[in-house]
Amino acid sequence: MVAIFLSLLLITGFSAAIHGQQGNSSISLGSSLSPNTNPYWLSGSGQFAFGFYEKDDGFAIGIWFQKIRQNTVVWTANRDNPPLPRNVTLLLTNDGRLVLEQEQGRKTALTDSLQSASSASSASMLDTGNFVLYDSSSTIIWRTFDSPTDTILPGQPLLMGNDLISSISETNHSRGKFRLVMQGDGNLVQYPSGTPPKGDNAYWNSKTFDAGDNVSLNLDRNGQLFLLNSTGFNIMNLTGQRNPSHNFSLYRLTLDFDGILRLYSRSLNQNDDDWSIEWSPTSNHCDPTGLCGINAYCTLQEQKAVCTCPPGFDFLDQGQHNLGCKRNSSADGCTSKNGETVDTLQELESVEWEDNPYSNLSLNKIECREDCLKDCKCVAALFKDQTCRKQNFPLRFGRERQDNSGFTIIKVSFGSSNTTQVSRGRKKQQEMGVLIGGFALFVFALIMLAFSAFLILKYRLWSYKMVPYEVNEGLVEDVSIRAFTYRELEVATNGFVEQLGKGSFGTVFKGALSNGQRKIAVKKLEKVVAEGDVEFKNEMRSVGRTNHRNLVRLLGYCHDGFNRLLVYEYMSNGTLSDYLFKSEIKPNWEERIKISLNIARGILYLHEECETHIIHCDLNPNNILMDEHGCAKLADFGLAKLLMPDHSKTLTGIRGTRGYVAPEWHKNLPITVKVDVYSFGVVFLVIICSRKNIDINAPEEEAILVNWVYDCFKANEVSKLVPEEVDQQSLERMIRIGLWCIEEDPATRPSIKKVVQMLEGTVEIPEPPCAQSSF
Repeated sequence: MVAIFLSLLLITGFSAAIHGQQGNSSISLGSSLSPNTNPYWLSGSGQFAFGFYEKDDGFAIGIWFQKIRQNTVVWTANRDNPPLPRNVTLLLTNDGRLVLEQEQGRKTALTDSLQSASSASSASMLDTGNFVLYDSSSTIIWRTFDSPTDTILPGQPLLMGNDLISSISETNHSRGKFRLVMQGDGNLVQYPSGTPPKGDNAYWNSKTFDAGDNVSLNLDRNGQLFLLNSTGFNIMNLTGQRNPSHNFSLYRLTLDFDGILRLYSRSLNQNDDDWSIEWSPTSNHCDPTGLCGINAYCTLQEQKAVCTCPPGFDFLDQGQHNLGCKRNSSADGCTSKNGETVDTLQELESVEWEDNPYSNLSLNKIECREDCLKDCKCVAALFKDQTCRKQNFPLRFGRERQDNSGFTIIKVSFGSSNTTQVSRGRKKQQEMGVLIGGFALFVFALIMLAFSAFLILKYRLWSYKMVPYEVNEGLVEDVSIRAFTYRELEVATNGFVEQLGKGSFGTVFKGALSNGQRKIAVKKLEKVVAEGDVEFKNEMRSVGRTNHRNLVRLLGYCHDGFNRLLVYEYMSNGTLSDYLFKSEIKPNWEERIKISLNIARGILYLHEECETHIIHCDLNPNNILMDEHGCAKLADFGLAKLLMPDHSKTLTGIRGTRGYVAPEWHKNLPITVKVDVYSFGVVFLVIICSRKNIDINAPEEEAILVNWVYDCFKANEVSKLVPEEVDQQSLERMIRIGLWCIEEDPATRPSIKKVVQMLEGTVEIPEPPCAQSSF
């Protein structure tokens, strides 16, 4: 094997590597890099750099072409980890380790495995683009060429069992959706990431599956891309025969974020930063399987890939269509009205999907449609060659085909926005009636709008007169919330007699408006700051503008003398704590994940999407309420500022509930949105494990949930954490998310947007730091 490996190196440009080393200066023990001062080490010619580059709002460690203005990154260390802070240092320690040193002196290894038990004596950034560590005898004991990310360079073989994994985007080098695998059977294959390496999942291969073992993919200095077997024999030239280059071109083979493998070239004498495409196995941008995410399909428009949602679906993120689509109706299965079905069927022609049917029937298309419509379990059916294959959601790997790929029959709920797309014939019959009726409704709407404006203005003036202490302060600008007098709320709550609960901000009472027709929850605020009159009104303007399906809706407020009360919609299923632990019927695994996603989306809205960004500061199961449909909604958002006016400074007064507050509260550190991520992590583990955060009746090692989760994860015994049997892979994914959220270092915790993407399954979940080696 040693002889074979050496022959491979010789054939694939080992002489070039030796030549590259001649101009490289050695990096001695004790050397260090920092984003602030000395951010990178250069190769001898200055062509490549190893060190810190900017990633999102922080930094990553990688290798890039330094002489190209756009700094093309070819390798990234720990690519799925969150961005590193500015105060991090990369050290080649005196005892021969390459480590990251973060705050409080915590060190983690950058090189998680060495090819030798020896410690490093020096390092070098070679002109080949390979960063290496040497032992005392100048033997390479670790090198980046052995751990490629999405790119290989000339002289860097892709050996059997190794793979390239695409990046998420051109600027985000975390693991993406696609991978290129050099298989043990000699076949070079492209798959979607996260799928088993089987033929049905492949979207391109070299067809060399009979080439034997120890086949490697190689790129030479002339841009020749070829496969070698274990004897060094060239079994295939992927790029065809090429003439040796005389313009000293640079080459790189990259599995791009769109899933397409491309060989790029660029002349050393070239003035611009553009790379030219020398070779690619496909020109169809929709070939990569799963390019558009779940429930979406890829179409070609002007030779570009465009992601499209089927009828009844909207994009998960309007800014990133490749994340996939979600149903725009909350209805599941069959829905009915007065005993009649209100579902409809839509069809897509020549769109293929991953075929994973739960039922396979021999029917014609009309029978297939009727059967799916009657079957509550059927959400879609693939019809081709007189075969009806009924499917469950999500649909995966959708793409448009020019050949006859049959029909996709999709069930769409009547309430969804797309179900108005009825048949063309029916539309034509209704067209005239719609025009006449629409004109009449338009005229009627104008009259009602004018009358409503008059009533609203009159009502607002009446409210202005009824609320004392506001004569000189003006009205709250948002007409979406109402100003109540204390007397009105006293009557609505029957004298504040029925208490629903008590939290850190005050006591909640049950009430009713409109002669008892609309139930409400009234919170009497306590400990409002003395100078809080103007602050209270400003906060009402802010909170009044927040509107999200996962936030408890604020209906109004009372600012009457020293009384401060808030009026919320009533949530019939009470708190999340009651829903999890006191209900007769406990939510199952899927329902618990759905509840967690509800909460995360509510936090995401507060942190990034509402007009004034809000830090909740007190997330716990008693501040999360459940509506009649089992949908989770956040309560008490925006109230922290009334009691704690400045989040940006270091604070001494701790906010939050014991067991759910982030460590920075105790350390007098600045309070950021990451305190909510930590609290969510604890709440999330409570939901997933279906038990309280602190259980004094549990055995000592299980009493504190967070510690128990850590122990079970490290011991690979996560199945102990849940009360029922669940899919092991799904459980491990959820536990990883929770562990990332409760990281002690705020900078290490993911953003809540990243958490939502993890829960939705649109991004990979790396190994949490608690499972990584540390020093």
